[in-house]
Amino acid sequence: MQIAHFQQKYANAFYDLNVEWLERFFYVEPYDREVLSNPEKYIISQGGHIFLALENDNVIGTVALLHRGSQEFELTKMAVHPEERGKGTGKKLLEHCIYFAKEQHFKRLYLYSHTKLENAIHLYRTFGFEEITLEFPNPYERSNIKMEYQL
Repeated sequence: MQIAHFQQKYANAFYDLNVEWLERFFYVEPYDREVLSNPEKYIISQGGHIFLALENDNVIGTVALLHRGSQEFELTKMAVHPEERGKGTGKKLLEHCIYFAKEQHFKRLYLYSHTKLENAIHLYRTFGFEEITLEFPNPYERSNIKMEYQL
């Protein structure tokens, strides 16, 4: 497996993996469809980054760092192909994001999630993300937890 930067040729895989994950565990909000349909507009051109886990040039996982100002980035759009879940793909993507953030001298990463995603929450805590106060209203109807990683 290798981790690569987003390229337009992977746009459909980025969309499909994230929509599959959202539909499996929650539902797709209109904002999700807009961002996933236009990742270069809503993520990359805004100073963000998208990383892809590739296996033989097939996308098996995705994650994005959405620029939120002042060297702060929201870790978002993390999805792993159903057949690859439990094989360490999410761990590799998260490791890459943290390494990249340190290399770029970001100040912090934060994320929104839901406590029913026990494996994901455990993974974030293992890497040092800590729960912080979830603002109300928060940007995602489906989230009930906010976590951050200070760099």
